[in-house]
Amino acid sequence: MTLMQILLVALAGGLGAGLRYILDVAIQRGRRGVFPLGILIVNVTGSLALGIVTGLGDALAAPVVAILGVGLLGGYTTFSTVSTESALLLQTGRRDWGWLNLIGTAVSGVIAAAVGLLVGGVIGGLIPR
Repeated sequence: MTLMQILLVALAGGLGAGLRYILDVAIQRGRRGVFPLGILIVNVTGSLALGIVTGLGDALAAPVVAILGVGLLGGYTTFSTVSTESALLLQTGRRDWGWLNLIGTAVSGVIAAAVGLLVGGVIGGLIPR
């Protein structure tokens, strides 16, 4: 990996983190309740997108996969935030929401990634090499 590619991965990571923040704030704005729906949507869509990127296989060059997968989607998704928010919900007595956030994010993320792999595989199969 070249220095330029490393810089592009870092830049894409910053862009992904910014996108996550904007989407989370937009979803949470005006909502009532304690469930962190914005981060759940971020992580599910990020898992789906990463599944697609991975499913494309050889249709994308390795540096592009690194920039999109590691950089953009690595910065976009945040499973550490899920852990923190779930722990806070559990500590404040909202155990149902805490466990729903924790388990719901894991299950929906895996399902979204599997769907993304299938979609990426189909799209990748259509691209001539």
